[in-house]
Amino acid sequence: MWRFTRHPNYFGDAAQWWGYYLIALATGSGWWSVFSPVIMSFLLRNVSGVTMLEKSLKETKPGYAEYVEATNAFIPWFPKKIPN
Repeated sequence: MWRFTRHPNYFGDAAQWWGYYLIALATGSGWWSVFSPVIMSFLLRNVSGVTMLEKSLKETKPGYAEYVEATNAFIPWFPKKIPN
């Protein structure tokens, strides 16, 4: 997974929240619970998860900048081709 996303653990956590929402939605009155996965996805992506970790990794890990260029931060996808 690390080849397709830099933070598979955070993506998995967000996917779990969205899964809970889908279960709640199936009850018929769970539509109002959409706020939970939206807020958690925002926090994981922009506040406490990816953003905080990336700041420290860019400063401490050699070669991380190249990895950042080639790999999506949150949603898994195929790596980008980086010209040499």
